[in-house]
Amino acid sequence: MHAALGDLFVHMNLFTAIQVVMIGFIGGTLSGFIGSGGAFFMTPGMMNLGVQGVVAVGSNITHKFGKAMVGSRKHGEIGNVDKKLALFLVTTAFIGIRLAVWINSMLFRGGVGHGAGKGAGANLYISLVFVSILSLVAISMLRDVKRSSEEDRGPSRRIAEFVSRIKLPPYVYFKVADVSVSFWILCIVGLATGYLAGTIGVGGFIGVPSMIYIFGVPTAVATGTELYLAMFMGAWGALNYAWEGFVDIRLTMLLYLGSLVGIHLGVYGVKVVNEKYIRMVTGIIILLCVFSRAIAIPMYLRQLGWVQMNASLDLYWNGISKAFLFASGIGGALLILYHVIRAYVQRRRIQRTLIYAPAEG
Repeated sequence: MHAALGDLFVHMNLFTAIQVVMIGFIGGTLSGFIGSGGAFFMTPGMMNLGVQGVVAVGSNITHKFGKAMVGSRKHGEIGNVDKKLALFLVTTAFIGIRLAVWINSMLFRGGVGHGAGKGAGANLYISLVFVSILSLVAISMLRDVKRSSEEDRGPSRRIAEFVSRIKLPPYVYFKVADVSVSFWILCIVGLATGYLAGTIGVGGFIGVPSMIYIFGVPTAVATGTELYLAMFMGAWGALNYAWEGFVDIRLTMLLYLGSLVGIHLGVYGVKVVNEKYIRMVTGIIILLCVFSRAIAIPMYLRQLGWVQMNASLDLYWNGISKAFLFASGIGGALLILYHVIRAYVQRRRIQRTLIYAPAEG
């Protein structure tokens, strides 16, 4: 390890540990409900607790490995994993992850930010990538919900059809997904997915839509293949960040403690909630998380000396960002929990009706 742990990792007391478990629980609940890794909540959540951005990403991508391994196995059992497609994507994804780790490490150790602002350059970079990419994702989701109707027959294939008309041989055929894709487009998508996973811990928001809308892969196969891919990306990302000294295994274990409970609630919520509603809730929560991260940006700008502000304001910027993030996450988790409880009560009521109906007859 190249850095002193005391300079990097947040001081872990009981209250901080409880907050990390809560972050994992909320992230897991949203993950099960949305079908994503939940890193869009967990990464900024840890940063709000005082964890350096590189450590938050490194610890979260390590946590992502275990969850993806469990999820991909379940999808593989029902035939929703195209291992050949994942293999072609993972090659350039590894390059993207390595590039992201190198940039984050360079910004952290390259003298961008000193003293109390040590790591501010990496924190600002991670936050800017987070805000720019996920704001586009959230807005696209909400626009899609607005335009969709109950007559929709599935995802639009316009982009996939457009890409198929661009002749970029050689082409590779994938049997499970039943699509032929240009090798060069595979390389670009893999690189982008790996880069984002390595930079902010969120890769599925690029990987899954790319497989669906660019490659024309069925949604179920895209989700299963992305989880299978995420297993290898998580392992590679964990190794790279651990080598640089940016993985706090305590954070990873505490995230697991919360997320493995929350994910079951989220998965059950998917079964009882309309898909259009899920996409709408997803878009709103991601947008709120983006806004929360944007609130913290002035703090990093001040630490870098790029804007003049009273240093005491950092506490307020971070406090507002943290409050906004937790409010949106807890609100989303409670909303999911409400639907889960309502569905459970309705099922119990139906069961009682079926039990007593013959006796009344």
